[in-house]
Amino acid sequence: MTLPRQKCKTVDTMARQYVASDAHLYRMQIDKPRERLEPEEKEIEIVDDVLRTLVEAGILPRRMYDKEKVLAHREAVAEWFEIPWTAITPRLQRLIYAINAIVQPRRMIAAGIFCGNTFISNAGAAVGPGKVYDAEDLVGVEIVPSEAERAEKNMRKIDPTGEARIVVADAVDVVRHYRHPIDLLYLDADGDEERGKGIYLDILKAAKPWLHPGSVVLAHNSVNCTERLRNYLAYVRDPANMKASVNVVIDGEGLEVSVA
Repeated sequence: MTLPRQKCKTVDTMARQYVASDAHLYRMQIDKPRERLEPEEKEIEIVDDVLRTLVEAGILPRRMYDKEKVLAHREAVAEWFEIPWTAITPRLQRLIYAINAIVQPRRMIAAGIFCGNTFISNAGAAVGPGKVYDAEDLVGVEIVPSEAERAEKNMRKIDPTGEARIVVADAVDVVRHYRHPIDLLYLDADGDEERGKGIYLDILKAAKPWLHPGSVVLAHNSVNCTERLRNYLAYVRDPANMKASVNVVIDGEGLEVSVA
């Protein structure tokens, strides 16, 4: 199996952040998505610390979520999903699920979902065994038709109703023409060779008319792709554009968590 080449470069940035003391040591093999990396208790402790930081920053209203539902969600994904590789570590998967379970977005868009693993990490709080609330529209966007097809097959095993839907399109176009309030936007897309992860800013700006006070934006790769994300990170960390933003460093990838 051919694994993706790393195209991002890490640089230092000044930001409000949460940094786990072992973030530089916490690594997973991307072709082993189900491998356990640490005791569950430690994973929970670190994610709880992150959630506390996000509450203090005014991004989340609270930090409590159903930890039993996380296990049910995770077991279903492990059993039913075909995941050739992923950079979403168990810590990050729990955090993404928890944020969605807390925010409970009625409308959520995930841009760049590959095989659907990142999409279900977000949508899993509203569909399947991990469900804790009812949503209105959950959209996963993938520009590569073959990967969108695989994501569709994966998602239907957990959500046979189709409530969490897959769209084969450019995420910039999808959000620009969405014309509904977006409660949570997840960014993990890749642009052309020139932009790469820099396309996050294009997607966010296209979605801006549909964001509202309290809308949460999650951007993967805030640590290992800071060079490509330089303009995006500067934008969300500017109080003129977003109310608050925190760089969450719990693994080698990172997650920028922002609120409108």
